[in-house]
Amino acid sequence: MKKIIFSFLTTILFMSISIIPGKLSAQEVTQLLPPQTDGGMPLMKALKNRKTSREFAGKDLSAQQLSNLLWAACGINRADEKKRTAPSAMNYQEVDVYVTTAKGLFLYNYEKNTLTEILKEDIRAKTGNQDFVKTAPLTLVYVADYDKMAKSDEKTKDNYAWADAAFISENVYLYCASEGLVTGVRAWIDKDVLAKAMKLKPAQHIILAQCVGFAPEKK
Repeated sequence: MKKIIFSFLTTILFMSISIIPGKLSAQEVTQLLPPQTDGGMPLMKALKNRKTSREFAGKDLSAQQLSNLLWAACGINRADEKKRTAPSAMNYQEVDVYVTTAKGLFLYNYEKNTLTEILKEDIRAKTGNQDFVKTAPLTLVYVADYDKMAKSDEKTKDNYAWADAAFISENVYLYCASEGLVTGVRAWIDKDVLAKAMKLKPAQHIILAQCVGFAPEKK
């Protein structure tokens, strides 16, 4: 009986750890804060402010900003249909969003609103060939899993992957414009080196990377 009670209490304790926002559980999964979906800048003003930046301050995003950013990118906005904020050809939802920071590499789970730790290594320098990628506080890497598009031929898979990654990228641009953040999408990447560092499988293709952060202070 004591063993049963101990097992039950252990299970409850583990579950409580795994749902605390910002805390890394034994399964290396972080539950993100619920996204704030009722604020922000008017759409037309965000479009007016949308731009690409190649300069970033070292300041990290807050936990709430990170949650809002990822939800804007491709979070679930129709839970009953498991549909996302970004369109996806044939509803393949083949593009996954990886997050790289100084603390490591993480995979965004849009259905559960969580981050799964993939690596503890800082691989930001491998996410692009420009110098600023090494120090930008956060880089999103858009990876298309071609196994999720099994019904399409290879050329169509390429077209779908690029279009769907671009939709996600633009969502990020608009969120950043609304939030007062800066961002810049990039395709100049040594994809073989980055794929190896990320430990991707052959069917996973890196499409784009996008830095996000705060603008540096003006001198």
